[in-house]
Amino acid sequence: MLLMTILAMPQSLTKALRSCGVQDARDDETTRAAYSSDGSLYRVRPAAVVFPHDADEVMTTLEVCRDRGIPVTSRGAGTSVAGNAIGSGVVLEFSRYMNKVLHLDPDAQTAIVQPGAVHAVLQRRALAEGLRFGPDPSTHSRCTIGGMIGNNACGSRTLAYGRTVDNVSHLDVVTGSGTRLFLGTEGTPSGPETSALRTLVQSELGTIRTELGRFGRQVSGYALEHLLPEHHFDLRRALVGSEGTLAVVLEAGVRLVVDPAYRTMVVLGFADIGSAGDAVMDVMPFRPTACEGLDSRIVDVVRAQKGAAAVPPLPDGAAWLFVEIAGEDPLEVADRALRLSRTAALSARVVSDARESAALWKIREDGAGLAGRSTAGVPAHSGWEDSAVPPEKLGNYLRDFDALLIEHHLMGFPYGHFGDGCVHVRLDVPFDRSDGTALFRSFMTGAAELVASYGGSLSGEHGDGRARSELLPYMYSPAALALFGKVKAVLDPDNLLNPGIIVDPLPLDADVRVAQAAPLKSGLGFGYLHDGGDFSQAVHRCTGVGKCRADSSDGSGVMCPSYLATREEKDSTRGRARVLQEMINKGGAGWRSPEVHDALDLCLSCKGCASDCPTGVDMAAYKAEMLHQSYRRRLRPASHYSLGWLPRWARIASLAPRLINTMSKLPVLGAVGLRLAGVDHRRTIPPFALQTFHSWFQARATSAQHDDAVAQHIAGGADRGVVAPQGPVLLWADSFTNYFTPEVGRAAVRVLEQAGFDVRLPSKPLCCGLTWISTGQLDGARRILGDTVSELQQYALAGIPIVGLEPSCTGVLRSDAMELLGEVAARPVAEATRTLAELLTSVPGWTPPPLEGTTVVAQPHCHHHAVMGWSPDAQILESAGAKVQKLGGCCGLAGNFGVEKGHYEVSVAVAEQQLLPAVRSAAPDTVILADGYSCRTQLSDLSDRQGIHLAQLLDDTTRNS
Repeated sequence: MLLMTILAMPQSLTKALRSCGVQDARDDETTRAAYSSDGSLYRVRPAAVVFPHDADEVMTTLEVCRDRGIPVTSRGAGTSVAGNAIGSGVVLEFSRYMNKVLHLDPDAQTAIVQPGAVHAVLQRRALAEGLRFGPDPSTHSRCTIGGMIGNNACGSRTLAYGRTVDNVSHLDVVTGSGTRLFLGTEGTPSGPETSALRTLVQSELGTIRTELGRFGRQVSGYALEHLLPEHHFDLRRALVGSEGTLAVVLEAGVRLVVDPAYRTMVVLGFADIGSAGDAVMDVMPFRPTACEGLDSRIVDVVRAQKGAAAVPPLPDGAAWLFVEIAGEDPLEVADRALRLSRTAALSARVVSDARESAALWKIREDGAGLAGRSTAGVPAHSGWEDSAVPPEKLGNYLRDFDALLIEHHLMGFPYGHFGDGCVHVRLDVPFDRSDGTALFRSFMTGAAELVASYGGSLSGEHGDGRARSELLPYMYSPAALALFGKVKAVLDPDNLLNPGIIVDPLPLDADVRVAQAAPLKSGLGFGYLHDGGDFSQAVHRCTGVGKCRADSSDGSGVMCPSYLATREEKDSTRGRARVLQEMINKGGAGWRSPEVHDALDLCLSCKGCASDCPTGVDMAAYKAEMLHQSYRRRLRPASHYSLGWLPRWARIASLAPRLINTMSKLPVLGAVGLRLAGVDHRRTIPPFALQTFHSWFQARATSAQHDDAVAQHIAGGADRGVVAPQGPVLLWADSFTNYFTPEVGRAAVRVLEQAGFDVRLPSKPLCCGLTWISTGQLDGARRILGDTVSELQQYALAGIPIVGLEPSCTGVLRSDAMELLGEVAARPVAEATRTLAELLTSVPGWTPPPLEGTTVVAQPHCHHHAVMGWSPDAQILESAGAKVQKLGGCCGLAGNFGVEKGHYEVSVAVAEQQLLPAVRSAAPDTVILADGYSCRTQLSDLSDRQGIHLAQLLDDTTRNS
């Protein structure tokens, strides 16, 4: 009665929901913008987003929406590439609260999960018991089980473990009419809806038996073959893959399988992708657990982004099949792999090294993102994403598909689950042209006609969504389409659930996000060299694959630290990109809008996304651009003047460092200073060095002991194998090294001299303008950086390597400088700039000091990871014999971010992701390696441990002191 009274009251939607007990219902502009798209190319702003805590809140939300005639769309991680996780009504977002693995029974090999449970979380629990959840989509690090049920997700190992539908033991659902059903293996319960369905099926047996369930990857439409009498009217299986249009999942039971004890990888090379498709049926007799195909262009993208070393050796060819052979007997597995490698292929390689096979599988896993840019460097889009044909027809289908691309003047990178006949592709449809949308429609209809001619399916695992529902008439008869509509009418009579999907479809070319976005090229701070100078194109790099929502606790990545701390979509790289895209869709005049600042406020500018996002989104640059546009010629926040101009204040403080240090320690003055500077009161003011690094170096150079010191260092290096002088090197001491931690610079000088280098410094301290960049003062940064690059250019052009010690500053010279100054001016310095580890690993015969028995917890700086790469550092530590625990994620301080008011709690929460737990569990003699000044500052602020720079670890003087 209370609920009916509330529903009758004239309230806003979110107020009505909250009045009925739904705790978290939002309709603010930031949330609506962040959830306006999923992993597809479509954009629809929801009226509200609800984050249900439990099944009762879901039921209540449906009742409120049913009373008001408001549609409801279920959403997990939002990785759906067909537009089936967005809607104009209420989006039910399950991943925030209803995300738990409720129970796992290793004996029964089952688990019970909530719909928002992330696949990787379930998998970790299962693997600990020697089990696994079979289906493994490439988005497994963030996709949810509810989303997998909605789309009948498959993944790479369907050949061994089946689709999601084959691994669901029970479903607890609520239909569109509000009926709650528990569907298990014992049968479908009776009731008005199920009785109506039984009657309907009996009248349509011929249509169902002839048109549905013809091959394993036939995902398009409804899987009504499971309702046939011979399949025991299994509504549980029929609902899997219905894309949230018939029922909402409240809980699921899933089956687990035993993971094979041994597995190996065989890579088969072919002249072209069609030949790879032809070979699939030759591979099947070897009982592979996976048979994945990919085009050479995806591999080329990885090499271009991360260097040739990121791709292990591949057999000759322009296309490959990645085949996994698994079993319980290692000899039998090895024999089967060897025999497979001798099949009809251009060339082959058995990959036995676990690290190499993991790197190759990661390329395939990141396919959707890597294919997000065409070979011409323009955006490539989903839409025709995952068609499938019977595997025996795959080669010819791929050749005809290539011909269709040529006919429409499009390019794409085909890849996918070739063992199942499923092909993924992203296409460079020119939506920026006036005829772009028409071309998209023309291609989509041609592709639908082609796949239907092969007896295939429009979708092989992602569902029809907005992209392909309109095309179902190419695949199904009018009788089958009418049957889909009748089933929808039984279970969702009010058309409440995800309307416009499968039944009564929306036009495939309506609401295309990228077609709505105008270029934004004028008055920008950065050049956006890889995006044609277009901020709009840069922001639309985000295709929504959602890798920024993945956990990086394995040390493999950085992004997105603030999302991992808050679990808010708006704080993910994707959420921020969506908000910026909405700003552009409104004409690009909303730089100062509250939702834009809200979304970007907690971006740490870590640059993790620049390397970890498969499409190369650089949110740090976009945030700097936003701040630049918002505050240009306006009064700025206090921290922009204090922290943003830090090198300037440090230079002044270096004139009287003792006095400044003493004053900052006085309680009253220190507190007032922090408040005026816009700094959180829980932070400390770091002490200034009593002697700058430049002063030390100049004094040392004029000292009579200088030549003896150099000779001693070179001799020390010779003892480790360096015999020839290496020539000059320019050691660029950034502002942090020069004014705060000169001991790092001094250690670097000794290490470089031991390696045989003649160390030089610029004639004066030089600043890269990093703090100006991170606070969006791009005009000032351009002037400062321009002077620095002009000074360094003479060394670069002379062939003298430039070594940077502070990773973030080194990253500016390697990356941001070209965006601010242009390639012609900045490239020589960028190409000459090295990290200390990069330079040392290039010296023939140089070996590091022995570190056997030394345990190192390494916190690579985010910019180091993103711009330069940390593998040379890892190589040095490994060759020195150190035992290394490499952390992923960010330290949480991130320059000015963690110091500013309003960021402290998030900064600490980010540090608690990996850094602080690792430090707390480390033995007292463990070395905490942190090249970044921010990382070392965070350590000293939040723990009793101190971090050291690689230069200090390699320096005999520092290490033995």
